[in-house]
Amino acid sequence: MKVMVFHIGADRYALPLWAVARVVPAAALKAIPLAPAWVAGLLDLHGEPVPVIDLSSLAGVPPAQLWYDSRIILVDYPAGEGATRPLGLLAEHVVGVDSVDGAALRDAGVGGAPFLGQVAAAAAGMLQLVSLEQLLAPDVRALLFCNAGAAP
Repeated sequence: MKVMVFHIGADRYALPLWAVARVVPAAALKAIPLAPAWVAGLLDLHGEPVPVIDLSSLAGVPPAQLWYDSRIILVDYPAGEGATRPLGLLAEHVVGVDSVDGAALRDAGVGGAPFLGQVAAAAAGMLQLVSLEQLLAPDVRALLFCNAGAAP
């Protein structure tokens, strides 16, 4: 399976490549009042406002620092009722595309953040998948996609 690899703190994580719509440089974001601290803000993507999540803050490590290789990974997030909406994931040290043997994926066997999925051993170190479906709690999904049922 092809994956997009990035770091959260010192650890390596990945999204299945099929989930990645595009990757853009980190950019200035508009704050979203009353949103959780790990909601980085809104990205202006060709006139379309796209909410952006800071993956580091969401995982409980210090907020993402902007590096030369920090990126916003855009995904089509399942926003409910069969709708998808663009969502940005602010990630430090985006490494690029790699391959993971699906047979090598194992359950992590520990609790923790519900959006963290299976792990695989790799030459560069352990890699953990991020589950888009488990990324946002229902109340945050409602805050970011309050009109998910409406036509975009």
